[in-house]
Amino acid sequence: MRIKNLYLKNFRNYEDENIEFSDGLNVIFGRNAQGKTNCAEAVFYLCTGISPRSKRDKQLIRYGCEFAEISAESEGRYGNMQIYAKITESGREFKLNGNKISRGADILGNLFSVFFSPQELRLIQDGPDERRRFLNVSISQLSRPYYVALSRYNKILEQRNNLLKNRDINLIYDSLPVWDEQLCKYAAIVARKRAEYVDMLSPLAKEAHAHLTDGAEELKISPEKKYKGSEQELEERLFAEFSNNYERDIRLGYTASGPHRDDIDVSINGIDAKTYASQGQTRTAALSIKLAEVEIFKNMSGEYPVLILDDVMSELDLPRRKKLVERTSGLQTILTCTHAERVLYGKQTNKIKIEGGKVKK
Repeated sequence: MRIKNLYLKNFRNYEDENIEFSDGLNVIFGRNAQGKTNCAEAVFYLCTGISPRSKRDKQLIRYGCEFAEISAESEGRYGNMQIYAKITESGREFKLNGNKISRGADILGNLFSVFFSPQELRLIQDGPDERRRFLNVSISQLSRPYYVALSRYNKILEQRNNLLKNRDINLIYDSLPVWDEQLCKYAAIVARKRAEYVDMLSPLAKEAHAHLTDGAEELKISPEKKYKGSEQELEERLFAEFSNNYERDIRLGYTASGPHRDDIDVSINGIDAKTYASQGQTRTAALSIKLAEVEIFKNMSGEYPVLILDDVMSELDLPRRKKLVERTSGLQTILTCTHAERVLYGKQTNKIKIEGGKVKK
């Protein structure tokens, strides 16, 4: 899978620009604050329908403009495809090959992408929310049933939490089993899919980390909770878990257990990376997880995703930079940096210089 070109209109600091990509390594370079990351962000937005940097879509619209447009032509094993997005103050519109996409789930799974930036260090350093977000975005690209189940789980969870704040205790006790029966149906799907994903991720991340560190460190990823069994068994187990914690949840005023509270453990050489890893170790571990994600996409979809590496080189030493470049061989990579070093990237790299939101030939 590869993107052939990207068109941006009124997106961030881009007024009207078309960017051509090659099959292999594409190095987008230039001084800071010129729009390199904005370009990488636009690609990921088309693939997933979300920005890795902003929670509100209207922030993507160029200052002083009423709308932004992004489109890309891509090529994969099922042929050519065009994806288009228009963002306005009041909403957004997606089209696939000219046909309007009405559901969020239908945006996913058309173009696969893996995104890494310095902010991805939060995957290791920050709380469980960041690791759940990583799992949700990655699995949703591969599985629409997961995306649908997660969306419905979150909606029912919100209703359950609202109920827990009610002052009528009898109403709460009478209503919770009804909500939990629905909640557990989707919770079981989310829990099982995440468990399967972490089982795939763990050995691949371990291997990628060993490659980047020359075998000096061992990365281990494991789920905090072991969800084993069929969806029916998980549904029954989760229902019992919710039921046994009614008093606690009523006291707290929210649901304190379930997939929305789960986490994954990350360790380097047997030591908890979330607490004790250095900045360099954290960066390498997060990058290894992203490289493992690339392989999962390849194994499950039959083709590599577009790998986006935003400002990843600045904090890596030269040996790890070289190993990372080696690792990207065979897949389309969009890499942003301040300098397109020939000694590192080679002569055949597609180099794209950005100045003030414009491509400089």
